[in-house]
Amino acid sequence: MKVEIFSDINCPFCYLGLNRFNTGLAAFDHADDIEVIHRSFELDPTQPRGTSGNVVEHLAQQYGFSLEQAAQGELQLADVAHAEGLPYITQGRDFGDSFDMHRLVHFAQEQGRGEEMLIALFHANFGEEQSLFGDHERLVQVAVDEGFDEAQVREVLADETRYVQAVRDDEALAKELKCSAVPYFVLDRHFVVAGAEPAEVFTDALRQAWERHTAS
Repeated sequence: MKVEIFSDINCPFCYLGLNRFNTGLAAFDHADDIEVIHRSFELDPTQPRGTSGNVVEHLAQQYGFSLEQAAQGELQLADVAHAEGLPYITQGRDFGDSFDMHRLVHFAQEQGRGEEMLIALFHANFGEEQSLFGDHERLVQVAVDEGFDEAQVREVLADETRYVQAVRDDEALAKELKCSAVPYFVLDRHFVVAGAEPAEVFTDALRQAWERHTAS
């Protein structure tokens, strides 16, 4: 049975949601029979390629918050992430164009390692001070540290046409499946879990989807 997960590296709820999904999946009796496919979704597809900026300033501008409110929201998210054992820094993080990162996830997915790449990018974005956006050398470092071939990663990043259609196809599919916000989990193209729900919600959704899948 397939589970498709739409997410963006910019999205802290996607970071939390994937962790909770994996916890819920581990509690599911048929976890070994689940194929997880990671799909691209850009929170802000209007971002010019290669751009980045301070995340607190971006949140304040995007959602009409004061800088203090945006900073407080980051502190609250950090508390939640830390409680789940996830690294999360609140100072100096960037928000930016994630398109090249989505291309790298597609590259990794062809090797059966899409989730490894995605989690490495999440950890680099939310858990490390060094900027991730608009810096190909930083992306290469993250991928190589995760065990990907440096020459192959550089080839992907250097060729701006590689995996572009795959990203665009995912974004078109998101619209078809009525995904307007992430994280968005589509189970067997029938059940949907939207948002970073508790792990037990994912386990229950997997059971329901599995029952329908095996009965059909």
